[in-house]
Amino acid sequence: MIALLAGLVFGIGLLVSGMTDPAKVQGFLDLFGRWDPSLAFVMGGAIVVATGAFTLARRRAAAGRKSWSGEPIELPTANTIDARLIGGGVLFGIGWGLAGFCPGPALVALSSGFAPALWFVPAMLAGMALHDAVARRRAA
Repeated sequence: MIALLAGLVFGIGLLVSGMTDPAKVQGFLDLFGRWDPSLAFVMGGAIVVATGAFTLARRRAAAGRKSWSGEPIELPTANTIDARLIGGGVLFGIGWGLAGFCPGPALVALSSGFAPALWFVPAMLAGMALHDAVARRRAA
């Protein structure tokens, strides 16, 4: 129930802020044209909320407590900037700039029947599957 509620709040927030519209995202990325700074405010708000949530999660984990859903709290442990992180960020940024979608808004747009998401989401899922296949092959 907690995950459903969190997803619903996230999706509604994306719709209300206009982040499911690729033109809005591409307007934010167009620094030398008709720049739209509204996404910076959405990101700033998300950072504030996430900072509070991660602080609370760290405190709960340090105290040996579980998440509100009863699952163990697993926080990220990686703290290095390496080629995989930079490469992934570059690929994400290129895709985000070209399509105007990232995974969350794309799924919300798909659920509302927005036609461009009908193309983007399957391509995104194919990319995820390709990543997993390459990772399994490298591990073997």
